[in-house]
Amino acid sequence: MEYVIEYGLFLAKTATLVVAFIVVIGTIVSASTRRRGLNVNRGSIHVTRLNDELDDMRDAMKKAIHDKVVLKQEMKEEKKRDKQEEKARKRAAKQGDKSAEEIKKRCYLLDFDGDIAASDVESLREEITAVLAMATDRDEVILRLESPGGMVHSYGLASSQLARIRAANIPLTICVDKVAASGGYMMACLANRLVAAPFAILGSIGVLVQLPNFNRLLRKHDVDYETITAGEYKSTLSTFGQITQRGREKVQEDIEEMHALFKAWVKQHRPVVDIDGIATGETWVGMQALERQMIDGIMTSDELIVRACDEADVYSVRYEIRQTLGDRLGVAVHKGLDRSVLALLRRVRDSSFYS
Repeated sequence: MEYVIEYGLFLAKTATLVVAFIVVIGTIVSASTRRRGLNVNRGSIHVTRLNDELDDMRDAMKKAIHDKVVLKQEMKEEKKRDKQEEKARKRAAKQGDKSAEEIKKRCYLLDFDGDIAASDVESLREEITAVLAMATDRDEVILRLESPGGMVHSYGLASSQLARIRAANIPLTICVDKVAASGGYMMACLANRLVAAPFAILGSIGVLVQLPNFNRLLRKHDVDYETITAGEYKSTLSTFGQITQRGREKVQEDIEEMHALFKAWVKQHRPVVDIDGIATGETWVGMQALERQMIDGIMTSDELIVRACDEADVYSVRYEIRQTLGDRLGVAVHKGLDRSVLALLRRVRDSSFYS
């Protein structure tokens, strides 16, 4: 009996701790939500000159490889060139001549790592606003894009953000290292120049609607599920309600219309493709996509950035949204779910593809 009482007290203490933890987390998340609503100190822009990072890497390699005498001579010549360039800039500044500063092209590097909800669009829109405040039509925007696609409206918004760059007549280069499928390709086709790694996955120009339906299970256990709507097609597919043939036909009609819009979008921004030949929902690797004119060249983002640094000042632009503790906890849970889904997808993929 004494053991039972002690065990009951232990359970009570544990339950109290769990409830207290939930209350604290709920309070933090609620406060975080209120602060986001006020939009105070939402985030900040971070700009990094990639030429400097590349120069540091080259210098480190030279120190490790070159003879000390040779290295000393190279450093001496480099300092001499830097002094001459600095003097030229000072003379131009004194004379009020800004052309010396504007001769060199600028490249602005952005990153988009897409999930189902295209949540990275929140940072992308701020980054594009910042870049458009500085860039001219002599400059270039480079986007490293990775996305397997997701919700149509979310990727529609992300694509519209890239359209702002095109509307400003600033060249847009997009590079895909791993995947730009479905909504990812909806974004990618906006590029003036689209390149991809040899085995990057592209395509999946199609529309998918799927959800489980438990209506038969509920009926088996004599559970009623009522839905009251106004409007004939307010509820066509439901997780718990009965799906009618008329509802299925309406959803099929809707996704066919959305598919037609998707095809028109790709054709508008990439007119060289045979849209009926590629809009089958299939995917292709980079080399196959090049044959179908879905991309303009085979290249990784590393090669693209190194080449850009040789002819321009390259700046990485990243808008970081300030996260509260509640936000970070939410992100951690979201990433955990993402990893679980990705692990399942890998197992399915590995059962079909081997290398």
